[in-house]
Amino acid sequence: MPVKLHRLLSSTLTYSKLPKLSPLSSLQLTPIPPSSSTHQRQYRRPFSSSPNPNPNPNPNAQIQTRTRTPLEKQFETWIQHLKPGFTPSDVVSSLQAQSDPDLALDIFRWTSQRHGYRHNHETYLTIIQILISGRRYRHVETLLEEVLAGNCEMSVPLYNSIIRFCCNRKLLFNRAFDAYKKMLKSENCKPTLETFTLLLSSLLRRFNKLNVCYVYLHSVRSLTKQMKSLGVIPDTFALNMIIKAYAKCLQVDEAIKVLREMGLYGCEPNSYTYSYIAKGLCEKGRVEQGFGFYKEMKEKQLVPSGSCHMILICSLAMERRFEDAVELVFDMLGNSMGPDMLTYKTLLEGLCREGRGSEALDLLEEFRRRDVVMGERNFKVLLNALHFLG
Repeated sequence: MPVKLHRLLSSTLTYSKLPKLSPLSSLQLTPIPPSSSTHQRQYRRPFSSSPNPNPNPNPNAQIQTRTRTPLEKQFETWIQHLKPGFTPSDVVSSLQAQSDPDLALDIFRWTSQRHGYRHNHETYLTIIQILISGRRYRHVETLLEEVLAGNCEMSVPLYNSIIRFCCNRKLLFNRAFDAYKKMLKSENCKPTLETFTLLLSSLLRRFNKLNVCYVYLHSVRSLTKQMKSLGVIPDTFALNMIIKAYAKCLQVDEAIKVLREMGLYGCEPNSYTYSYIAKGLCEKGRVEQGFGFYKEMKEKQLVPSGSCHMILICSLAMERRFEDAVELVFDMLGNSMGPDMLTYKTLLEGLCREGRGSEALDLLEEFRRRDVVMGERNFKVLLNALHFLG
């Protein structure tokens, strides 16, 4: 038999043994599931489903639904409480009733998408306060940008809340002044005393070095002028911050000028007022004038701060006015405050250099007896220093 005929018969017999295939239209094609990485990236598997899906699902089997979490049930419950045509006051009540800040934010976002409803300054203020107390600062920053972009009408409490948040966040310091400038341009939301107090306090926290102080002193001057032009009456706390800013920059004459103007606003200077000025005068080298403000403070029965005491003691000791310095130490100890080691050493070593070593030793013993905080260790350190100088 020829070779070609033998191959033809073999192929025909093999084909006849194969089962008959159904038409293409009757085939049930099973989809090939995607890879695990792609599946997880595109879809989130329901909690109630199996991690290994059945390749041949039964079409008659009952469809399994994911069990709702308690947070979702609580969200749906509060959504049902909001009747059609709800108002911003209804939303505020719903937000304030939430203990979970994330749930409150979900309700806030859901209501903003309802037809015919728009948030106002009360709802924004409420959700911002809730998120700040819950430390959801990223969400607060998002809402802050929405408000400043004009998503709702503004109010003074909302502006002040935004400024307070920005002042407490180092990277949002400039944003606080952006909100303040918007307040200046608005007709019904002019800055208040609270606004100026927040901004002044934020500026003073940056007065850590003398060269940096001068940079921010211009802003303090501008805020003071704008406060006067708007007719805002400052209180003692705000005026003390202005005095402190001038004293930190050694602009003591400006600080004294503000002190003399306090009576015009019905404010009384307190111990902080005099302490800031006395410290600034001593740092400026005007020790006698600083000591005069100390005496004026004592006449009004005000107690100077500990830092005011110590800078006056050191300044008087360096000018060889040891009797006044010693009097200040005893006054400080009588007010349950104690000088630090630098103050003690400045006074006692100054006496030794003037040839009054025995008097310094006697004073050290007296300081040890009155100062319960000094301790044995600090006493020995001071005693050794006196022996070395003697």
